[in-house]
Amino acid sequence: MKIIGRREVISILDLELFNLDAKIDTGADSNALHCDDIYVDDEGFVHFTLQDEVHEAYHDKKIVMPLHSIKRVRSSNGKLQERASIKVSVEFFGKKYKTIISLADRADMKYPMLIGRKFLSGKFLVDVSKEYIAKKDEKVKI
Repeated sequence: MKIIGRREVISILDLELFNLDAKIDTGADSNALHCDDIYVDDEGFVHFTLQDEVHEAYHDKKIVMPLHSIKRVRSSNGKLQERASIKVSVEFFGKKYKTIISLADRADMKYPMLIGRKFLSGKFLVDVSKEYIAKKDEKVKI
């Protein structure tokens, strides 16, 4: 298994979002992406607006994707919420993976992306004393 830090970068290929800062959260069950104006239309598509002030090209970018599912999720404050999710391809540590990402208002959170234990399971070990190992590996390869 690959060792990763408590913070890493991830690219969501289907959304053309590259090198997003992500918090690795072994306490979270699933992945989450910060966005606003989330709604599901009658034809099974979810509409949302990306919110990432660090990456100007992504901030306020409007997206429409096929809805994967709507699930009840317990948020970090303990409240149950219904969240839409999408199935996407991501690139993480130089490999591509298919994963599910729930869409959530993470305005109060520092990182626009959260990576949960379902994605990590069987593939990665988290060393909480490290961060951005992927960026350091990238620099070594150059």
